[in-house]
Amino acid sequence: MKAFKHTIRNEIGIHARPAGNLVKEAKKYKSAITINGHGKAAEATKLRSLMSLDVKCGDRVTVFVEGEDEEQCFEEIKEFFEANL
Repeated sequence: MKAFKHTIRNEIGIHARPAGNLVKEAKKYKSAITINGHGKAAEATKLRSLMSLDVKCGDRVTVFVEGEDEEQCFEEIKEFFEANL
C-alpha cells in the first residue's frame, strides 16, 4: 500500500465535476484508491461516496493506493491530484 497527502486547491473542492473526473481516472486502474478526509473514507470510483466527504478548497486529504498496478496507479493518481485538485 502506498499513500500521499494532498491539500485541495480546486476552488470548489471535490464536488460534482471534479469528483466525476476523479471517478473516470480511478476506473482506469485495477488498484483500489481510497480518499480519506474529515475522518471518513471513500472509494475513488464511487461518485456519491466522494461527494459525501464534503472536501473543500484548502482541506487536506490522504490518498491510499493498493493493488496489482499500485506503482503506476500511485504515480498517475498523484499527478492527477496535483493537476486537477
